[in-house]
Amino acid sequence: MKKKEVECGGMRKKHYFCFQIIYLMNIYDNQFRIFAILLLMAVSLFTMSPLLAQTKRALVVGISVYPSSGENTWGAIHGSNDAELITPILKRQGYDVTKICEKTATANKIRRELQSLAASCKKGDIVYLHFSCHGQAFEDMDGDEEDGWDESIIPYDAQMVYAKGKYEGANHITDDELHSFFLQLRKAVGVKGFVSVVIDACHSGGASRGEDGMDEEKDDSFVRGTKRGFSPRGKIFRPRINAKGNFHIPQAAGMAHMVILEACRSYQSNYEIKQSGKYYGPLSYYVCQVMAKKAISANMDWVLEVKNKMDSDKKLTRQNMVYETTLK
Repeated sequence: MKKKEVECGGMRKKHYFCFQIIYLMNIYDNQFRIFAILLLMAVSLFTMSPLLAQTKRALVVGISVYPSSGENTWGAIHGSNDAELITPILKRQGYDVTKICEKTATANKIRRELQSLAASCKKGDIVYLHFSCHGQAFEDMDGDEEDGWDESIIPYDAQMVYAKGKYEGANHITDDELHSFFLQLRKAVGVKGFVSVVIDACHSGGASRGEDGMDEEKDDSFVRGTKRGFSPRGKIFRPRINAKGNFHIPQAAGMAHMVILEACRSYQSNYEIKQSGKYYGPLSYYVCQVMAKKAISANMDWVLEVKNKMDSDKKLTRQNMVYETTLK
């Protein structure tokens, strides 16, 4: 009997065993045919098992109102609006979504969820992370940053100002710490997986509504981030001007590709925009606009579409989206 290419388990491949079963089904009785069909179904499930095992997992963090700390209170923003907007879109695309907002989005909670996510991921999984909150420059203490500053996201219980013995930065989540989680995730999902990260924060903006002297009735009245760096040594934060819009992340063997989208360059402010009567982070809003029509893919097409939409918004002429990726 000559080998033929047949359709087996939804995948075209040379499979002599399957062809034999189909041939025998044509010459034996109904009882054998039933047995053969069940056997073919078992072969199909075995062949497709890697695809069936793939899971989409997402962690969404959104914070709008931070606890009062006197004159150093983080200004009200609308990170939870972003979370409410993106969550149903992710669910429609088949993601298992964990959403933590407002007072539940503490530093320890975010860290536990990231650790849990890394532990539960399997090879081939697709991971999406979304952070909508304040951000802050954090004095680099290990010397790995050329400008002397790390970047950090601000959980609900992170304070703006260093105070020895009271608050020394333990609840800031720096880019170094996030990078460690990203490596864990990329290793966990492997080369057939993919990791996407959206950070709709800012590390160089106005800390409160109207801080930059803007009209509170205008759409850009809410700014994420602060001009003040977090410094144990009293260092003054002066952002370095770098107009580069994209950066390459080194790829390592056995790890998933990834892409990180950030709302603006390190020296710019992240201005919220008003759409249909609600304020949103601009990056979150346009990510949702794109994802509502297409699924995230392991390439740059959807990322560049988000960037084009932000570039075309006349309200966002003062900021530019940045992306980092392992993809070429």
